[in-house]
Amino acid sequence: MKRIVVAIGGNALNKPNEKPTAEIMEKNLLSTTSYLADLVEDGYELIITHGNGPQVGNLLVQQDMSKDVFPPFPIDVNDAMTQGSIGYLITQTLNNELLKRGKRRDIACVLTQIVVDKEDEGFLHPSKPVGPFYDEKTAKELERTKGWTVKEDAGRGFRRVVPSPIPLDVLEIEPIREMINDGTIVVAAGGGGIPVARDERGMIKGVEAVIDKDRASALLAKLIDADALVILTGVDHAYINFGKKDQRELKVVTVEEGKMLIDAGHFAKGSMLPKIESAIEFASRTGKEAIITSLEKVDLALRGKSGTRIIP
Repeated sequence: MKRIVVAIGGNALNKPNEKPTAEIMEKNLLSTTSYLADLVEDGYELIITHGNGPQVGNLLVQQDMSKDVFPPFPIDVNDAMTQGSIGYLITQTLNNELLKRGKRRDIACVLTQIVVDKEDEGFLHPSKPVGPFYDEKTAKELERTKGWTVKEDAGRGFRRVVPSPIPLDVLEIEPIREMINDGTIVVAAGGGGIPVARDERGMIKGVEAVIDKDRASALLAKLIDADALVILTGVDHAYINFGKKDQRELKVVTVEEGKMLIDAGHFAKGSMLPKIESAIEFASRTGKEAIITSLEKVDLALRGKSGTRIIP
């Protein structure tokens, strides 16, 4: 049985300009989990990760608006809240989809803490987009009045950005391994995991950040000895010269070729770049392949008939 980590983007739950309600998230997940159920039926050993950028950002906005009544929570606690709520919806919709097909499987969401270095340079240079999109005027006003850092997100508008340190270890890795080995479909490292750091005594404490979910997925995939890392996005392939007349889809890319394309500036920072970097990290450290593709083409991509494959 082939063990795969499938990383779902936070935007798969809430598409641009949709109301960020639980009902819409659940509706969007119904189609997502249909494709995931296909993979289960095909015999894949499935581990699911997911993003939370839109959701955690929305939660931060809600708490900021009500701060005179209820004090806001730190970002790591909000990471935990969104990891729990999204994981709940994924496990429920996937369970129901499998039951409709006459399949009974154990599915568990693991609240996952991921260790980072508290001295990581990511804390000095916020880069992870969270929450809704704003026009430039509104974004600059929020930056001035609230002290946020805002940046343009891949040409789609402006968003708040928060620190995004590099993930180093997964605290719950042993129980995750045990559940996978027992045949459980595991949802873990949601939203990039809850960022925590160790103090001088080895004690754990949360830190205010949002870890990139593709980087966390690559780390998890390596630690559980996955056969492949599958990163889902809104396009069937990664491209060079994306959005231009001479754009070209990438089908098979070696680690070295990928690094050269990154150096040439082919991938947008808030969009495809972290996916390519995470795929390269997994392939170079494990000798196995990473795949970047759309949800609709995931089955074809796993059979080598679509998607971008990053190979050692």
